[in-house]
Amino acid sequence: MPAFDLNGKVALVTGAARGIGFETARQIQMRGASVAVLDLDPEQAAEAAERIGARTIGIGADVTDQGAMMAAVAQVVEEFGGLDCVVANAGIAQKQMATVYSMSGEEWERVLEVDLLGVFRTVRAAMPQIVERRGQIGLVSSVYAFANGVGNSPYAAAKPGVESLGRALRVELAHHGASATVAYFGWVDTTLVQDAFAQPDVQTLNKGTPAFFTKRIQPDEAAAAFVRGIEERAPRVFAPKWWRYVSALRGIINPVLDKLQEREAKTQALMKDIDSRGRAGEPAERPVNAPD
Repeated sequence: MPAFDLNGKVALVTGAARGIGFETARQIQMRGASVAVLDLDPEQAAEAAERIGARTIGIGADVTDQGAMMAAVAQVVEEFGGLDCVVANAGIAQKQMATVYSMSGEEWERVLEVDLLGVFRTVRAAMPQIVERRGQIGLVSSVYAFANGVGNSPYAAAKPGVESLGRALRVELAHHGASATVAYFGWVDTTLVQDAFAQPDVQTLNKGTPAFFTKRIQPDEAAAAFVRGIEERAPRVFAPKWWRYVSALRGIINPVLDKLQEREAKTQALMKDIDSRGRAGEPAERPVNAPD
């Protein structure tokens, strides 16, 4: 399949008011594309679009609302004449590190609603345009697609679903001349990640972990890798790149790491403490974000 030249194309990026989404939208616009910045807060979306500059609009919409996403795509088509590329970046995580036992069902389901069904609803809304214009879909998964999601299970359950959706889309779209790219990010230095790393529970879990596993990259680095992957119609993008080897060896590495965490006294003591505090109804200290 030929490369996807972004110059002159039209793109929609969700969760684009800040962080990786903003940088992805900005770098796509720098390639000569017109861009719609979509975010839950319309004022923040408009402000982000203004910062990016020419050929950029801001749209406020909830990715979990199919009608709102259909309307957003219609607005993009009306403004720019079509839609060639959609990037499903919007995502959330739970308020604090929590076990399934200690976490409310409503909060667990809300993360799945945004991080998996929100991605599907974004893709579904854009699909007719992507097929018609032989376009490209970008999906943000995570290294949590193959890492143990201890303390962050709803996010870790959603991201393999995004990965599987992207794999299926590549096969399903090929005969239309369209395709999909899945991005797997490690820790990206956003405000939410900084807050997460400041939490005592996260610090305890990370204690003794090799530094390179928790090393953060900047949002513009993650976005640059993603945009290159979209242009190349690559099936997968890893940032940092070394995560591709962990992914390739997941069938060997994961059983070993899972068993170690089951038996490790530090991890089990932390899980017991989180369970006790969560069941007692203690409030969250800081928001927790997943690696990307």
